[in-house]
Amino acid sequence: MSMGMFFGLLGGLALFLYGMQMMSVNLEAAAGSRMKHILERLTANRFLGVCVGAGITAVIQSSSATTVMVVGFVNSGLMTLRQAVWIIMGANIGTTVTGQLIALDIGELAPLITFIGVALALFVKRKQTQFAGGIIAGLGILFIGMGMMGEAMVPLRESEAFVNLMTRFSNPLLGILAGAVFTAIIQSSSASVGILQALAVSGLIGLDSAVFVLFGQNIGTCITAALASIGASRDAKRATLIHLLFNVIGTAVFTAVCIIWPLTGLVGSFTPHNPAAQIANMHTLFNIVTTLLLLPFGAQLAQLAGRLLPDKAMGKAEEERWFEDLLESEHVLGVSVIARKQLKEDIGRMLSLAAENVDKGFLTFGDRDEAELEKILEREEEIDLLNARLSRKISKVLQAEHSPAEVEALRHMFTVIGNIERIGDHAKNLAGYAKNMMDRKLELSDQASDELAEMRQSCRCALRLLCNADYIASGYLAEEAALLEQEIDDKAALYRLNQMERMGVGTCHVETSILYSEILTDFERIGDHVLNIARAWAGLEETDRLPVSEKEKL
Repeated sequence: MSMGMFFGLLGGLALFLYGMQMMSVNLEAAAGSRMKHILERLTANRFLGVCVGAGITAVIQSSSATTVMVVGFVNSGLMTLRQAVWIIMGANIGTTVTGQLIALDIGELAPLITFIGVALALFVKRKQTQFAGGIIAGLGILFIGMGMMGEAMVPLRESEAFVNLMTRFSNPLLGILAGAVFTAIIQSSSASVGILQALAVSGLIGLDSAVFVLFGQNIGTCITAALASIGASRDAKRATLIHLLFNVIGTAVFTAVCIIWPLTGLVGSFTPHNPAAQIANMHTLFNIVTTLLLLPFGAQLAQLAGRLLPDKAMGKAEEERWFEDLLESEHVLGVSVIARKQLKEDIGRMLSLAAENVDKGFLTFGDRDEAELEKILEREEEIDLLNARLSRKISKVLQAEHSPAEVEALRHMFTVIGNIERIGDHAKNLAGYAKNMMDRKLELSDQASDELAEMRQSCRCALRLLCNADYIASGYLAEEAALLEQEIDDKAALYRLNQMERMGVGTCHVETSILYSEILTDFERIGDHVLNIARAWAGLEETDRLPVSEKEKL
């Protein structure tokens, strides 16, 4: 192989892979949010689950991305293992769309397709049109890369060593092994099938040999989900195992059929002059037939996976490490849905710690419990750690997320944790004032103590409202929070007037008066942050309920 051929092959492969990535990224950005919610909700029926899995994978053109998302959903408890079986089966069917697109003989139109896509992406301001332009441009670049690879490979027909290598794949085991290893390396069955089609178009491999490589490619694509499941829950690992079992069983059945019956000849006769279409048709047939064969045995597949991978507890550190690895992977479809569930759990913990600190902070003025003051500081440290960890997690999800609606939802979550952290700071301030009064042996008047008890009760009501936010309608949540915030402001204003009266008659010590003013300020600020959180939470829920046309405007 000359250097020119080698560079042409590398350049064609680079364009092919880049075009596929462009299509996948822009398809996910345009439709990913809807796909995630469909996948999350419509998986109760096996036939519907297969259709949903096939449809989503056809849209995003990556069975690996769909399977990784399913693994994440199972790990987060958003989906059961049995639901995952049907999605995985459907994903294997949906991934064949890419091969069928490649089989279309539109190489001469590829530059025009690319130009149209780039023009839409660069010169139109509407986001959805830009995404569509990216999809079209990616398709054109894919075909250009395909053509470059095909042209670079044509001279290899004269290379005896390369031809001998290709003919060795007529051995089923060697062909399956080669396909599995190559696909595992590049982590994309669509890309590896496309390269196999380029070899076939160049006349370097016949359908009789290519089918075994093709079957191996279906096995090799499981490596991506397997890597994504490292550190995940047992059920998530079982979902990956089901994906592997599906393709191994399908490969065993089709290999046996191709050996004892001329299936390749039958498939080849449909498109005798189009090698790319022959491979695409065999790929589609493999996945549809395997799905039909295994569809009645989905529950048994889940049980078998359970036996092969018995239960084992996963630690918190392992779960965090799994999520970090998922964010760093290429396949991030659905990551915001997975993140949102985990974020809500951590936000709930963070909010409960802040609420407890506010409650205990007010009590320490009367209890004078120094041990409790230390516990408040410990809880505040935990709140700060949670804030830092959640902020990092949201930042990473934002880097991976392309959907404007999901970005808006994550922005609301960022607002929530920032305000919870500030409530924690005000609770710490209250504890500091109590400690100051204990050290200086200062006392509150009876009236001020009663007012402090009222402040505590108002804060408890407001924070209890937030702790139950998941079960309250978004409009009612914001409305109630606004009423409570106004109640807190009114009480703070009244208590300041009362304080001035006490100072006027000399029943309030100057130092105590200063500290009490600070308490009232923190009381007011807690009410403000409660309202901010309620509005952000309501905004988060409203974003989820927006129609698609409105989400696109965000």
